[in-house]
Amino acid sequence: MRSTVLPLAGTDAGRTPLDIGAGGDRTMELDRAAEAVVFDELYRINARGERFAVLSEEAGHRTLGADYPLVLVDPVDGSLNAKQGVPFFGVMLALLDGPAIGDTLAGCVVNLVNGEAWTAIRGEGAWRDGGLIKGTGRIPQGLELVALESTPKALDLARGLVQQTGKIRILGSMALAIAHTAAGSFDAFCAPVPVRVFDMAASLLVLAEAGGIATDLKGGSLSSLSAQLESRTSLLCAPSPELHAIAMRALGG
Repeated sequence: MRSTVLPLAGTDAGRTPLDIGAGGDRTMELDRAAEAVVFDELYRINARGERFAVLSEEAGHRTLGADYPLVLVDPVDGSLNAKQGVPFFGVMLALLDGPAIGDTLAGCVVNLVNGEAWTAIRGEGAWRDGGLIKGTGRIPQGLELVALESTPKALDLARGLVQQTGKIRILGSMALAIAHTAAGSFDAFCAPVPVRVFDMAASLLVLAEAGGIATDLKGGSLSSLSAQLESRTSLLCAPSPELHAIAMRALGG
């Protein structure tokens, strides 16, 4: 993936427009090339006898011998960053044994710029480049650094959170931002308007296995949300229940 995507990042060739992908966005050459690498590997796995289905942002749903397990693929999470040459984007892969986000069995997010890999297995833990993520371990006094994913107009919905944190970051890749939240790099991650559940499946498992919490902005669970391209939700993540509670109060929840 890195050898395919990095030479296209920030180039006119990578931004060449193609068709509308299954997710509803315009597919660029960079997206197509990244997805082709993933599918080449998945087809090889299928040829060895594994039976599963795939749901990809660009290609949509494909059945390779069985409905489940289901592999979710976001070939380039943070694709606008990649197309513009901003060095923060990754690939997201999640394996589900059922139709909802709570059915995520395993997840992997790889930062395609530096190769850093975030992985998780349900009930077994989460890892950052092979090292177990153990959570922050600190007693929170407040919010020091918060990450957001938002349009300019929607920032008003997160006003309380913005006003009560020391610093904010908008990184442009939800999968990577949530993974960093799981490791305690951010005290909270917030998407104040509905964003695609599909993009964050692997990272939400990393967060949960590291002891973190993810809800919508009203505090509702995300586990029953359908793992489909059209499923959307607002989002508030934190690396610990205590920090999540502080962030909820800041939002007025």
